Amino acid sequence: MGHLRHGYTNSTTGDGVYVVKCYQGPDAEERLNTERTMLRRYRGRLPVPAVVKVSDTSLTTRWVAGEHGQDLLDDGHAKEVLTACGTLLHLVQSMPIRSGKVLVHGDFGPNNMLLEDLGSATLVDWEWAHAGEPIEDLAWCEWIVRMHHPEHVGALPYFFEAYGGPVPSWAERQAAMLARCHQLLEFCSRWEPGGEGEKTWLERIEAVTGWSDRH
Repeated sequence: MGHLRHGYTNSTTGDGVYVVKCYQGPDAEERLNTERTMLRRYRGRLPVPAVVKVSDTSLTTRWVAGEHGQDLLDDGHAKEVLTACGTLLHLVQSMPIRSGKVLVHGDFGPNNMLLEDLGSATLVDWEWAHAGEPIEDLAWCEWIVRMHHPEHVGALPYFFEAYGGPVPSWAERQAAMLARCHQLLEFCSRWEPGGEGEKTWLERIEAVTGWSDRH
């Protein structure tokens, strides 16, 4: 199996038939259990990979065909990718949650989507999933675009339009982005105090603080 691109927290390998994800860092067992539970619970209701095998440290799923959302953005398909993001987020948030909140993926965006023929999309990497507020995934998808694909910020209306739900104000979305950045800073600080991950998230927090809705 070869290592797959776009994996940043864990070690992920694939061979065209299966994908094996080995969990690393703080709360690895908890994150593995969360992803296993989400994939099994929503298989058939949401476009997620099929679980094949689970060990104490890894999760094996079937290989999913399609191109990575971030690669497609880089190739100039912002409209199609962001429309798919909005459509899929609407579907995710339509799943019934008893708490009165919504299903939150926790790292939602083109970074965790595989699209086939620029149409149907599969959502992967569910280790951060939880019951929460609609703005969490909405703002984070926007953050992915603003941080990693700033040249496509002008295409974000396609995302919001396809999402179809109420879009909070820029101030609320920015606050949600910063809250998630601080959570990831804390995660990296526990993993490697003073390390590169911690420095990266401090820099990102500073950058997001300076953004405007026209950034």
